[in-house]
Amino acid sequence: MVAAHVGLISSGYRFPSLPRFPSLSFPKTKPFVMAALSEDPIREWILSEGEATQITTISPVGGGCINRASRYDTDAGSFFVKTNRSIGPSMFEGEALGLGAMYETKSIRVPRPFKVGPLPTGGSYIIMEFIEFGRSRGDQSVLGRKLAEMHKAGKSKKGFGFDVDNTIGSTPQINTWTSDWVEFYAEHRLGYQLKLALDQYGDSLIYEKGEKLKKNLWRLFENVEIEPCLLHGDLWSGNISSDKDGEPVILDPACYYGHNEAEFGMSWCAGFGGAFYNAYFEVMPKQEGLEKRREVYLLYHYLNHYNLFGSGYRSSAMSIIDDYLRTFNL
Repeated sequence: MVAAHVGLISSGYRFPSLPRFPSLSFPKTKPFVMAALSEDPIREWILSEGEATQITTISPVGGGCINRASRYDTDAGSFFVKTNRSIGPSMFEGEALGLGAMYETKSIRVPRPFKVGPLPTGGSYIIMEFIEFGRSRGDQSVLGRKLAEMHKAGKSKKGFGFDVDNTIGSTPQINTWTSDWVEFYAEHRLGYQLKLALDQYGDSLIYEKGEKLKKNLWRLFENVEIEPCLLHGDLWSGNISSDKDGEPVILDPACYYGHNEAEFGMSWCAGFGGAFYNAYFEVMPKQEGLEKRREVYLLYHYLNHYNLFGSGYRSSAMSIIDDYLRTFNL
């Protein structure tokens, strides 16, 4: 979703000794620490478990339109903190679980989450690793290869979905575990957004046509074997950067386990070039029919932007739906 944060670690800084994230099976215990209420839980954590004795500066970090972001500089290094005054911890909990899952693949760099909790005056916060960004988004071929390595390493035996629902932008993203990918994508991705458009705008035309597409989605996946892969879920240019060494960094995820091709759903504003795709497909080979499925993965994000930002995105979504209905002779 086109809204980002930036963040991330002073060179040479070693993070305090904290519990390791669990394996990708995600046991019931959470892979990060939930905070108890205090007058200033962010400061309290940094000066205790964060192993700092003083906070030297707190400075705002730009880039987001949903959350407030800040950099906390301390005598033990820097931390990146996001706060939201109106949404409870569940949103940041989903983000932290996603970051933790990606971190555990040991493939592409992501900011490591440390703590999530409620704010005493309402809302919530997340404390994570601060990564010092470089001057560019890094090498496209390295990004493609490392993203493919994450997809290859991050697998699920539970099927398609995630252990918690999360958000795509500020829209709820339903991640109920489902054994069949076409069913999951039809119901929990396209279906949810179509119903939202009907409820929010009374848009019965896009809803009815979209429902027809949903029922025929299987046509795009004949003879395709799909393995659940860990996806970032919201990979656009604002969520891609590089560290000071030029290594790619991805952030602000909307993670779930899905078809790897769905990762390219935000490619219309990600700036992926030939070098990115060539490197990616060297690790994760192309599947038959990729080109005919490309637009259906864009559709989810166009629908989400329609629901978030209004009618400017409706025509793109409707055009994709109409093209598929014509292709299917419906």
